[in-house]
Amino acid sequence: MRRRLLLALSALPAWRMAEAAGVDFAPVRPGRRLVFPADHGAHPDFRTEWWYATGWLSLPDGSPLGFQTTFFRVRTGVGEGSASAFAPRQLILAHAALADPRLRRLRHDERSARVGFGRAGFEVGRSGVWVGDWRFGQAGDTYRAEVRAADFAYALDLVPDGPPLLNGAAGFSVKAADPRHASYYYSRPQLQVSGTVTLDGRSQAVVGRAWLDHEWSSEVMPEGAQGWDWIGVNLDDGGALMAFRMRGADGKPLWAAASWRAKDGTARILTPAEVVFEPLREWRSPRTGIPYPVEWRVRVGSRQFALQPLFDDQELDSRRSTGAVYWEGAVRALEAGRERGRGYLEMTGYGERIRVG
Repeated sequence: MRRRLLLALSALPAWRMAEAAGVDFAPVRPGRRLVFPADHGAHPDFRTEWWYATGWLSLPDGSPLGFQTTFFRVRTGVGEGSASAFAPRQLILAHAALADPRLRRLRHDERSARVGFGRAGFEVGRSGVWVGDWRFGQAGDTYRAEVRAADFAYALDLVPDGPPLLNGAAGFSVKAADPRHASYYYSRPQLQVSGTVTLDGRSQAVVGRAWLDHEWSSEVMPEGAQGWDWIGVNLDDGGALMAFRMRGADGKPLWAAASWRAKDGTARILTPAEVVFEPLREWRSPRTGIPYPVEWRVRVGSRQFALQPLFDDQELDSRRSTGAVYWEGAVRALEAGRERGRGYLEMTGYGERIRVG
């Protein structure tokens, strides 16, 4: 979803955004066919893109953990005519988090650096992006996420079960009634995960399932939009569901969409009228005072799911990198009172509208 574009762009100072306004960023247009493996890699002519992996892990004793890895690439539009290697033409920003029920809060950290001098970079033609010793990359069709933070670390291999799920019209994903607000967007659901997680200096083996989004665009938030709600859920029968809605300042939906992959691999793209998010229960952050609806009823076509968080306090404060405070957390998806899948829920714009210059 293009929400992460806004998280990344909010990291740029206003004067840089003004300078970037005169740059010809690559446009997102319908009809472009996504080609793999080339489109697994970076698209540096576009304003921004991200590789976003989330999932549920199991420790050896069966205890659950949620994990998030997000890498943003931002073309700033600054210094593009300069020969200086110090010009910040491209930035890499990264977020990482573990949802640990024993703490009842997130362990999280963030990194950011300009591309160059070995500090940060990206690959074209296959997934590969890094900042410092944090890395998300691809060997063949297997992904690897490596993060080392102050109070946690992980090294995870993520193996797809099939081809990418193209969201929207063959990967052209519209975010508003005006099709100018669009991105190229695909997902890799049902990733089989194995690796290690280090907590409090102790490394443990983990297994689990994950979801990967890769998206790139040059557009910003439509006028009148306050924020968004997004879910990516791996269903127990092998299916997968991605759904999102854009919200106005009054909380009412401005746009919605969903992609449904059945267990046999067939995909269906749903219209805005077929996607309904209904908040059920609110939690207020003791740190920021922001209220978040942490339980939901989501209707997608003829099916209806209740979303319940692994725990309530999964607020992520990224003001040191992207400037945003938002809720990003592990959730269970229940249908008719029975758990049918697990995934992640993201909610933004519940404190203040994200500003992009």
